[in-house]
Amino acid sequence: MTKTVSAAQANREFSKLMKLVESGEEVVVTSRGKPTIKLVPVIEVDHAALRRQRAFDALTRRLESQTAQNLPRATREDMYE
Repeated sequence: MTKTVSAAQANREFSKLMKLVESGEEVVVTSRGKPTIKLVPVIEVDHAALRRQRAFDALTRRLESQTAQNLPRATREDMYE
């Protein structure tokens, strides 16, 4: 849900508006009746974790798209030689 307030009201009630935004609500601030800014919560993104996940997904897609090689089936004796 989006709440609309005037610039003067936003100036007077800034702490209240911050709490609303922190709870997930968007606030549009108007100046002379025209929307000028939108206050939205900041979403923290772990870029390193996102890169790792994308790399893992790409590797998984690649491995799933490849056919198995015609390798002989390994026996227990082969593993322990």
